[in-house]
Amino acid sequence: MQQYKKLKIAYFAGSMKPGQDGVTRVLFKLVDWLNDKDIENVFISSLIPAANEQMTKFLEVPSIAVPFYKEYKFAYPGYKKFESTLKLFKPDIIHINSPCSLGLAAIKYAERNGIPVVATYHTHFPSYAKYYNIKQLEFISWNYLRKLYNRCDRVLVPSITIMNELQEQGFKTTEYLPHGIDLNLFNNTYKSNEWKKSLNIKDKKVLLFVGRLVWEKDLRTLIEIYDLLTVLRDDMSFVLVGDGPIRKELEKNMPKAHFLGYKTGEELSTIYASSDLFVFPSTTETFGNVVLEAMASGTVPVCANRGGASSSIKNNHNGIICDAKNAIDFSKKILALINNQTELQRISENCIEYASKQSWDNIFSMQYQLYLDVIKHYSFKSIGWNSHKAINYLNNPIN
Repeated sequence: MQQYKKLKIAYFAGSMKPGQDGVTRVLFKLVDWLNDKDIENVFISSLIPAANEQMTKFLEVPSIAVPFYKEYKFAYPGYKKFESTLKLFKPDIIHINSPCSLGLAAIKYAERNGIPVVATYHTHFPSYAKYYNIKQLEFISWNYLRKLYNRCDRVLVPSITIMNELQEQGFKTTEYLPHGIDLNLFNNTYKSNEWKKSLNIKDKKVLLFVGRLVWEKDLRTLIEIYDLLTVLRDDMSFVLVGDGPIRKELEKNMPKAHFLGYKTGEELSTIYASSDLFVFPSTTETFGNVVLEAMASGTVPVCANRGGASSSIKNNHNGIICDAKNAIDFSKKILALINNQTELQRISENCIEYASKQSWDNIFSMQYQLYLDVIKHYSFKSIGWNSHKAINYLNNPIN
């Protein structure tokens, strides 16, 4: 068993509400890994689990609900709310998982106290601009994120496609680190005919979507796919797992679809493994954990060719890639697979094989090694210099 030099790590996240989104699912897998390796950690967030569900140290900071999306909260600015906790904890490194006010406060605290900072780029906010019809939002987002992330010693990006885009936008410290999958939780042994029976769709092909119900997931494209396929076929059923502010509008536009709300654990595993195709039109993902979860379950993903969701897919090998925002292309390729069960089975087997190599243990081990590397190069921490001052000194030692 690999031995780890024991670090003390402080994590910051916009939300640590179990099962809320793909980011929180990644972070709770990280908690399990840290605990298994006996690595001391603390998670600081605006939303934390109930006391009887906390598997590690959590600190909830004061916050206000996000307008029009009350499931999420903004932390109040500044680091006074967590300063005493970190003074006692004495982290060797800080890892932020959101560029929100809490992430910014964590960076400021780290700079003031000579602690290196790692970030993970989980959410591609600039791509959301077009969904809110605010012309300057994309420019403002890029400007803010560039300044914030360039204050971090390393920025981990789970998709090569997104990392290249960040570098083109002037992000200086990016490094590729993909996400993993819990193969015990997501696999095809959870397939259940009883699940289909429970929804009265026993004899239908299930087209599954899993994710937050928000327009930036390109769900208008999903509505168009629904409209096309329900006219052409009566042997398909759309199932949507997740919740969000546009659920009622989606229910109105997709009246024959099944909306199951948030699902976690073995119930979610059963849904994935019992579905026939995973339809994911989103162009705004940094990675798309749900795509890998579908693959591990043997459910073939059909994804857009833009954004990070398709980064795990080799077209026609372990998934299908479609033209972004093109419901006709999606529909044609979905029908082609449904009509060719031999081809569908071949791609499904390739999905399982690919996912079997993406274990979280390997990913988190690489992440931990990266922490050690960042700390090693942060040689001025002991005298309280931040990274910018140290780099300046190294470049101009006489000054």
